[in-house]
Amino acid sequence: MTPVEYCQNKAVQSGSSFYYSFLFLPKERREAITALYAFCREVDDIADECNDTAIARVKLEWWRQELAQTFADKPSHPVSQALLPAIRNYGLALELFEEIIDGMEMDLQHVRYADFKALQLYCYRVAAVVGQLAAAIFGYSDRGTLKYAHDLGIAFQLTNIIRDVGEDARRNRIYLPQDELAQFGVSESSILSGQSSPEFRALLAHQTARAQQYYQQAMQELPQADRRNQRPGLVMAAIYRAVLNEIAADDFPVLQQRVSLTPVRKLWLAWRTWVFH
Repeated sequence: MTPVEYCQNKAVQSGSSFYYSFLFLPKERREAITALYAFCREVDDIADECNDTAIARVKLEWWRQELAQTFADKPSHPVSQALLPAIRNYGLALELFEEIIDGMEMDLQHVRYADFKALQLYCYRVAAVVGQLAAAIFGYSDRGTLKYAHDLGIAFQLTNIIRDVGEDARRNRIYLPQDELAQFGVSESSILSGQSSPEFRALLAHQTARAQQYYQQAMQELPQADRRNQRPGLVMAAIYRAVLNEIAADDFPVLQQRVSLTPVRKLWLAWRTWVFH
């Protein structure tokens, strides 16, 4: 299996919305964004699936060393080997990849966030940075596109947090800000035991409004000159917003189930967004 095939398999197996946003890209950019996605999956899986924190830290440190080797033109892992052409072709910065690993390390250190400011740093590292790397791969001429990519990344991560409340709670993680739980009268124990309530639904409606605000900001910030190049991000935004709207329309059933779209609907949203932007 080639490094490119390894990354492709990683993207397909995940069933992620990312996969649908790459479909219509030319080969070189598609392979680059798939390699970036595969890197994110590799380090995210360490934070999510490794139960021993000490071992997870060692594995993330290995990836730090591997990044340094990759930027010195000596990659050893299939993902790094697939990333190297993207790093060269699109001028991707080492510091941004290191920020992603910093974000994964936050998952080892924190299972609660005191307020939105603390959560925002996490969202920046695990999502906004990825958005900025992706924007570079897709191509931009106006630096305003990086602000769009930052805010769109935050919106995606807030959507993930809302969608995955139940799943995260089963790992003893609560990403909803602690001060906002108190503000809406929602106890940690009710989330951990999967008990929905009018207060919980009001809390999630508040989180949804914040996410929608980030989507709106991002769309306003995207320079017209770069809209065509940035269509993959717009495809993802269409899919993620559809998920968010579905969660709200179903009255936030996220403690009991993970709301998702069918592959056919994702493909239809991807095609429609690509053609009409």
